[in-house]
Amino acid sequence: MTRFLSCIFIGCLPFSGIEAATVYRSVDAQGDVVFTDTPSQDSQRIKLESLTVVPSQDSVPPASKAPETPAEKKASPQTSRNVAGGPFQPYSTFTILSPQDGYTLQTGYAGDIAIDIAVEPELRQDHRIRLLVDGGLSQPAMHTQAFMLKGLNRGEHTLRAELLDAQGNVRHRSDPVTLYVHRASVNLPSNPNNPAGRPPDQTGN
Repeated sequence: MTRFLSCIFIGCLPFSGIEAATVYRSVDAQGDVVFTDTPSQDSQRIKLESLTVVPSQDSVPPASKAPETPAEKKASPQTSRNVAGGPFQPYSTFTILSPQDGYTLQTGYAGDIAIDIAVEPELRQDHRIRLLVDGGLSQPAMHTQAFMLKGLNRGEHTLRAELLDAQGNVRHRSDPVTLYVHRASVNLPSNPNNPAGRPPDQTGN
């Protein structure tokens, strides 16, 4: 009974009494042990030790996330440059990678050649590229960095690429690349494009 009453008393102490406090122990007429903070003639003084209170995990507020530093923001892969509809930011690289300036396309290719455009950073989804051949548009602007030219005539050609933003404005223009195309002549017996010896107006040469 004494232990039971002691637990009830300690459990009923106010929160502020968790720190060191003095209580008094006495025995009533029924022989039960009574604890109180009021001294009496036959009570025994008892000093309680301080208790250490450890808050539960549920009561601890979550740590707030520190704001990103400028370096962390710069390292983030998702920037306004890559977001469709975002403000335009210039590309660090925009050039015709292949063919190189002064390249000669040999006879066996019949004037067909692949054009590769180097773009850094990655081409944004709402941006397009178009290819100019000798100042004229070869194909409509497309979201691509690879083009295929077919049947170029023999001689010298100038290639140039243009990068268009979402509104169709030219934002970048590559340096010109000069391309030399060799194609067989109908006057040569070994012409692979005219084995039957057709006249020039039927061979495209």
